[in-house]
Amino acid sequence: MTESESAGVREHMKMQVNNPTAEEFSSEHVKIGADSAADLTELKGYREPGPSPVLDVHELRTWSIWRAAIAEFMATLILVFIGVSTAVGNHRDSPSGVGQLGIAWSFGATVFILVYCIAGISGGHINPAVTLGLFLGRRMSLFRALIYMVAQTAGGVCGAGVARGLHGYEFEAAGGGANVLSRGISTGVGLGIEIVGTFILVYVVYSATDAKRNAQDSHVPVLAPLPIGLAVFVLNLGMIPITGCSVKPARSFGPAAIYNGHKVWDDQWIFWVGPFLGAAAAAFYHQFVLRGCRSHFVVSSAALTQKI
Repeated sequence: MTESESAGVREHMKMQVNNPTAEEFSSEHVKIGADSAADLTELKGYREPGPSPVLDVHELRTWSIWRAAIAEFMATLILVFIGVSTAVGNHRDSPSGVGQLGIAWSFGATVFILVYCIAGISGGHINPAVTLGLFLGRRMSLFRALIYMVAQTAGGVCGAGVARGLHGYEFEAAGGGANVLSRGISTGVGLGIEIVGTFILVYVVYSATDAKRNAQDSHVPVLAPLPIGLAVFVLNLGMIPITGCSVKPARSFGPAAIYNGHKVWDDQWIFWVGPFLGAAAAAFYHQFVLRGCRSHFVVSSAALTQKI
């Protein structure tokens, strides 16, 4: 072999080392969207973290999961208290109150602030539907998801209880600020709007927290809480006249539990089934269709407890 041929072989081997294919990555990572060496060059060396184990018993012995649960509890308490107080205050001062626009801003801005505050601790879900969507996308374990949901629901009840204690009669007069179907709205329409609204919200959450996009566009600063808060704002604008805009089951359950009205409980299932279906659809759309994380939707016996 001539010197030039040897140099060519060495250069080829060097290119293979610098540009591994998806199959050559370790099992600890899953390469997304790369079918060739050229594709990998465009990804700037980004490696997609593998899916979280479905069952991670070791996680229950760590302080981080309980600290995160406390953060989710407090954040949901604050969100429900501020949102319900705004709705109750608007009912008392109507027509000179803040109106639907003010209520929408109240929820959207509060979500923006709270996600910014606790994103580094718990991820800033503040919503059982968001937690379910991220679990289905294998972003967290089953145990963590269940603990989050319990904490969020308890926070919603406590937040509504604080609002009830401070507003007294006005809380009752405003129906507790609870979510119900508006007059003339059928069950099918209410369920459908909750599915669509939650799909949009969870899709925005996935997009705003997409580490791959941040790696590719690292020169563009992305403040994840901002689009999430804006999504809540615009969804409230469109959905308040229909269902009061739940898309957050803990926000619906808390006032319902404190107000305890028949109409509120009759419609309560809509504000759980709708958001959960919308969250599941958003998780499938983003992870399977857009990102091609097909392995995330295949649960083997090894994936149940394997730490990835």
